[in-house]
Amino acid sequence: MKASRIVLSLFVLIAVYLLSAEMATAAPAGLPAVSVTTAPGGGQTYTVSIQVLALMTMLTLLPAALMMMTSFTRIIIVLSILRQAVGLVQAPSSQTLIGLALFLTFFVMAPVFDRINTEALQPYLANKMELQTAVQKASEPLKKFMLGQTRETDISMFAKISGHKPFASPTDVPLTILVPAFVTSELKTAFQIGFLLFIPFLIIDLVVASVLMSMGMMMLSPMIISLPFKIMLFVLVDGWNIVMGTLASSFYV
Repeated sequence: MKASRIVLSLFVLIAVYLLSAEMATAAPAGLPAVSVTTAPGGGQTYTVSIQVLALMTMLTLLPAALMMMTSFTRIIIVLSILRQAVGLVQAPSSQTLIGLALFLTFFVMAPVFDRINTEALQPYLANKMELQTAVQKASEPLKKFMLGQTRETDISMFAKISGHKPFASPTDVPLTILVPAFVTSELKTAFQIGFLLFIPFLIIDLVVASVLMSMGMMMLSPMIISLPFKIMLFVLVDGWNIVMGTLASSFYV
C-alpha cells in the first residue's frame, strides 16, 4: 500500500513536470508559463500551469475529503457494525463493504455533486469564472449538506475550543470548525444506528445460549448455532433492503 502511494505520487509529479514543460514551450515569447495577472475587478488570475498544479495537489486530498466531508463515514461504520452483529468475519469482505459504501455515497451525494457541477465546475471550464470563485461556489453546496447533518452541540464545542464567538447564522461557520463537528456528528449517528441493528441479533445469541445452557451443552459454542438463525432472520426480513434504505433516507430527514 505504501509502495503504491509512492508510485502514484511520483507519477503525479512527473505528469505535472511534463505538462508544465509543454506549456512553457508552447507559451509565446516573453510570457512565462507561471505568472499571476491582476484582473480589472481587483482579483487575480493564475496561468494554467499554476491551476494544474493546484488541481493535482487537491486530488491528493480527495480521499480524505471523500471520507470526512460526505456520507461515506456513516455508511461504512454501519455496514461494519452490521457484519459484526451477524457474526460473519469475512463475509461480506472489506473490499465489498467499501465498494458498497462508495456507490451508496455517490447516490446520496448526487444532488450535491450535480449542484457543484452546475454552479462551479461548468462555469470554470467555460472560462466564465475564476478559480478562487469556482472553489468558493463549489464549497457552498457541500457546506450546506454538512450543516444539515451536524449537531449544534458539536459546532458549539469546536467553536468554544478554538475561541470563536457564537455565530450569527449557520452559514457563518467556517470549514475549519464545520468539518470536525460534522465528523463527530456522523460517528455518533452511525453508532446509534449500529446499536439498533445489534439488538435483534443479540437477542438471538442470548436465546440460543440459554437453550444450550438448559440442555447442558456447555462445550458447544453458541455462535455456531445462532449464526444460521441470524442469517435466516436477516434474509427473511429483507435486511439489506432495510439497511440501505434507512441509510440513504437518514441523510434527508
